Order: sequence, then C-alpha cells, then structure tokens
Amino acid sequence: MSNYNTKRKVVFITGASRGMGAEFAKAFLEAGYSVVASGRNTEAVAEAVGQSENLLVVKLDVTNTTDAAEAVQAAMEWFGHIDILINNAGITYIGYFEEMSPEEINRQLEVNLIGPMNVTRTILPVMREQRSGHIISISSSAGLVGFEFSSLYTTSKFGLEGWMSALQSEIEPFGIDTTIVNPGFFRTDLISKKSMIISERSVDDYKERRKEQLKWWWNQRGQQPGDPAKLAQALIKIISEERPPRRFIAGSDAIKLAEQKADELLKQLNAYRELSTSLAYDENE
Repeated sequence: MSNYNTKRKVVFITGASRGMGAEFAKAFLEAGYSVVASGRNTEAVAEAVGQSENLLVVKLDVTNTTDAAEAVQAAMEWFGHIDILINNAGITYIGYFEEMSPEEINRQLEVNLIGPMNVTRTILPVMREQRSGHIISISSSAGLVGFEFSSLYTTSKFGLEGWMSALQSEIEPFGIDTTIVNPGFFRTDLISKKSMIISERSVDDYKERRKEQLKWWWNQRGQQPGDPAKLAQALIKIISEERPPRRFIAGSDAIKLAEQKADELLKQLNAYRELSTSLAYDENE
C-alpha cells in the first residue's frame, strides 16, 4: 500500500473518460475526495480528468470480470479502501425494437446492466468488510418511462432500477447505502457517435418515423438543459448526507416526467381498484 492519507474518502467511478463520468471525477477531486477513475482507455481517462496526487486511473471494461477484479485490487493496493462506487459507464442503442439484432440487444444489456453488476459484485466484499459504503447507479428518465425509438436503452435502465431496488434491502444491514440517479437530458456527448449507436437494420414500415426520430435526436445536441458539472455537485451533497436518498431525480425535465409517471400509475390503479380488490380467495366458498 502507498503512503496515502487513508482519511480521505475514496470514490470509484466507471466510464470516466468523458461526459458525466469525467465531470464526476474532477468534481470529487476538487471537493477533497480521492478518486479511482476507470475506463476502457486509460489515456483518454487521464486526459479527461487531469492529474492529481489523489487520483488513480485504472483500465476497466465493465463487461470484463477480470478487468473489474484487477481494477478493484489496484484501488485497494493504492488507497486501502473504497467508500463510494458510481456506476456511470453506459452506451445507448437507438432504433425501433424490431430493427435491433440479437447482438445489439445483448450488447446493450451487457454494458448497461450486467456491467454495473460485475463491478458492484467485485466491490461489495470490500464494503461488507468495512461495514460501510455507498453504491450509486446512474439510471435515466428512461428508467421510469419508456420512450419510442429507445426500447433497448429503456430496457437496460428498467433492469438497472429493479436490480438496485432489490440490492438495497440485501446490503443495507452491512451499513451500505444505495442511490438510483435518474438524470433528465444533460449536455454531454451522449448524443454522439462515441456514445450512441444507431441500428444498422431498417424495416420499411418504420422508415418515415425513423427519419423523424433521427432528426429529433440530432437536433438535441448541445441543447440539453442539464449541466453535468452541477449534477456532480449535487452528488457530492447527497453523499455527504447522513441518510442519503435511495433515489435522486435530477433535472426539472426529469421531475416533470416522474410526476407524469406517478400520476399515470395512480390513475391506472384507481381505474380498476374495485376489480383488483375483488380477487382475494374466499375461504367460505
């Protein structure tokens, strides 16, 4: 182990080579944390985050369990503990579901759902032994509401939400907190060829709608209302709280969608309340 000051809390961030991940890493360093910034390309991570004596850059493809084990081992050898994990790495496939290939479906789920599971499973023994920790997974508004032309991405985020919700009750007895973050549209390079993959297959019946969807998406570049640097500061605030929230809905656009979803659920519940409550088994029959 290095002669590192172990009093600083250590934040392990996936997908730190650009976008939100890089903003998170820089903000936590500035706030006095130590940071393990990970990504598939360590040179890109180092260039995006900069240099600091409290920074460790490690190679990590979240779909590779060997990478995960080696990255966590390196973090432990250097810092001696890991206090916060931010599952941020992800990719986005867009297109109509019928146009998606089995390979594209598998890849979307592998990165956005299985990847966070891989990293979390590797870090959990560390946090259990410490009897403390905080696992944050970056979901999306698409983890609450399904969107046309984004069925694969939405599926991956709904899966992430279900897993995190169940995980919370499993690990809370060990003093480990969990938080799901649902960002709205933030001004990152999500809408770019680096992060967004368009299905190569096209079905004629979707042709016109596909054209309109692509036009809409590309028009959003540089117009997203959210500031990722401010989201990073919000995460720092959340982490510092004695009882962190289990969910943080980030951005006014995300709040609006969440409110619409909550209202819709209540309407659906009440529309068939009488029928639903009539389904109990009658012991007297």
